[in-house]
Amino acid sequence: MSSAAVDLSIVQRQAPAGLIARVYYSGTCILAAALAMVATIPGRTMGLGMATESLIHDLGLSRLQYGHINLWATLLGAGFALGAGRLLDRFGARTVLTVLTLSLGGVVMALSRVTGPWGLFFWVTLTRGLGQSALSAASIALVGKWFVGRAGIAMAAYSVILSLGFIPALEGLHASTVHFGWRSAWLWMGILLAAGAAPILWALARDNPESVGLAVDGGMALETPTAPEDPPPVSYADRNGPPVVNYQIPVQSPDYTLNEALRSPAFWALAIGGLFLNTAYSGITLFNESILKERGFIGSPTEPLGVMFMAGLFSNFLTGALASFVRQTRLMAAAMLLLAASLLVLPQVHTHLEVMAYAALLGVSAGMVTVVFFACWGKLYGRRHLGKIQGAAQSITVLASAIGPIILAESHAHTNSYAAAFYILAIPIALVGAICFVVREPAPPRP
Repeated sequence: MSSAAVDLSIVQRQAPAGLIARVYYSGTCILAAALAMVATIPGRTMGLGMATESLIHDLGLSRLQYGHINLWATLLGAGFALGAGRLLDRFGARTVLTVLTLSLGGVVMALSRVTGPWGLFFWVTLTRGLGQSALSAASIALVGKWFVGRAGIAMAAYSVILSLGFIPALEGLHASTVHFGWRSAWLWMGILLAAGAAPILWALARDNPESVGLAVDGGMALETPTAPEDPPPVSYADRNGPPVVNYQIPVQSPDYTLNEALRSPAFWALAIGGLFLNTAYSGITLFNESILKERGFIGSPTEPLGVMFMAGLFSNFLTGALASFVRQTRLMAAAMLLLAASLLVLPQVHTHLEVMAYAALLGVSAGMVTVVFFACWGKLYGRRHLGKIQGAAQSITVLASAIGPIILAESHAHTNSYAAAFYILAIPIALVGAICFVVREPAPPRP
């Protein structure tokens, strides 16, 4: 069977998969997906931010020049997610994840040797495209290939493992950058991706449940014995081997094409919801210290981020549990309204307690959007074309990494405050929430 296996198929297996196999393959694929997402750090704003000051100093760039390089690299890199989705549906998640991680490692090593602005633009575009766009889309799609009915719980577990993986990875990158310089740190990061993460992904990841004799959601394939008077045909290669039993894998979800998904209002409501979260989140995290200083906050700028992180973990579990019986669009609507509320509250906070309350509210909304955005595509549109659909959605949200910081920077430049940006963003975010609440989800599964 090909890696882009259909949901309705007959899979021949010599023995039913046991409980150990079900737990092992389901768990290792979630771990592989989380590892792949952690590997995208060099292509993300938080990763590139570790080397920003050193890069500017080494290459003699102005902040404006670096900002434009990052902007256009991010915009061009967003298109990589579309190509990655098509490759994933054709060649399977295992091969695509491994090749992308290996390629990203090589690009990061090349970036550590850059000497001029044009070289920086070229290699940053590739890190953005291969990491933030392509590898991110493939990582999320891997879980979507394995889980549909239990996608919410699976994505909650994936989000938690991912969050726990990001912390030591970012701390290690920061420490190595400080102690050994950004060039050595990025060289070794590239080596770890190519020689460490890529082989591990090849060992852990599997394309889909059918490739190892399982049904979607980690269940056992269902045995459908053939009637005695109509025995199944046996190929020449099977005649001298052990008996082969047919297993019927039930239909779990509709198989929408990319064009059909794009014609669905729910696709755009959910994708734009993810875009607005990334827009607000990328700007707030990039200018976090400056924003808090404007509000008169005198504590550590990492303290609200810690509250945000813990609130996000709680929200991951809660949303994962709710996703099994609450419509995906309704969950996104609630998340958008919480996000809009957090943006409206932020310009009003002053005390330590108020800042922590704002951080918790933002963390809860971000955690909700994360699980819904990761889980909804396979659940609503099926798995056969999930790579292309996920890639299209991911390319839309990647744009937010470019426009979010610009919106906040322009607000501060013209008004000497970030407040206007928060008010401006809150209006369309609340509108998207209202649309998500009433929008229809795609039709039920088709036979």
